[in-house]
Amino acid sequence: MPRYRVTLEYDGTPFVGWQVQAAGASVQGRLAEAIAKFCGETADVRGAGRTDAGVHALGQVAHFDLARDWPTDTVRAAVNFHLKPDPIAVLDCAVASSDFDARFSAVGRHYRYRILARPAPPVIDRDRVWWVPQPLDAAAMQEAAQALVGRHDFTTFRAAGCQAKSPVKTLDRLAVRTDGDEIVIEASARSFLHNQVRSMVGSLKMVGDGKWPVPGMAAALAAKDRAACGPVAPARGLYLMQVDYPADIDAR
Repeated sequence: MPRYRVTLEYDGTPFVGWQVQAAGASVQGRLAEAIAKFCGETADVRGAGRTDAGVHALGQVAHFDLARDWPTDTVRAAVNFHLKPDPIAVLDCAVASSDFDARFSAVGRHYRYRILARPAPPVIDRDRVWWVPQPLDAAAMQEAAQALVGRHDFTTFRAAGCQAKSPVKTLDRLAVRTDGDEIVIEASARSFLHNQVRSMVGSLKMVGDGKWPVPGMAAALAAKDRAACGPVAPARGLYLMQVDYPADIDAR
């Protein structure tokens, strides 16, 4: 029974998130439905990241097993055909080793958050950026962000319903840069707590608009208290960009 590994791009706007839920369309559910229409099998689709409602992906990874050994180009083309008109696309499909797991084999996850800081609201990117109508101090945000890099107790930046066993995570990178009117925040780690990236971004925005001093970020982290977090940034500006795996279990 071959295991297929796929890389996905999707617009999270119309979905309740990656994971199948009791009500509403999910990315996981739509992908499973497309696979069933293609080959008649009920596939157990597992994803690398459980993105929330409204969160987008340019490099989500998932795996599933099928009884038949299909050409990978056929799988990609057929699943994409049956995904229409949903805003989901299989970018790449490969056969993976039997021990590959999209979620548990991952050694790195990379997220990007886009803030549009300009007086005029977005039109084309309306559901793809967080619009902030005033300028933000990106340099101050970058300086404040470095207090979070490393291994810490991220309780302050953890959603109340997070199911992770421990709030301790190692944040490998948190970088803030400008791109025209946009402020782009990039975060990398092996794994993240629920709402961690959006919580960190919301607090960095407080620094950017002068409501928090630069040391306020370190103080919020040290508090280990959800009440010390700034307002959580909206989902629409967040993207799962890439998932990393060890070379010895890469798809064949």
